[in-house]
Amino acid sequence: MLNNSLKIKKRGDDGNRVISVRIKETTLAELDRIATDSNYSRNELINLILEHGIKNIEIE
Repeated sequence: MLNNSLKIKKRGDDGNRVISVRIKETTLAELDRIATDSNYSRNELINLILEHGIKNIEIE
């Protein structure tokens, strides 16, 4: 007999967390413009920018 069960993960089990962040309206507008121009979602773009920043930050 074939097993046709649908297997799903609980939300949050993908290693991501939902957070709330305050951001300037002008910055958000620029993010949205870049997201539209690059065909990335706002969320994808923010994650790319954060990953880049974390890898390239220098603390003096």
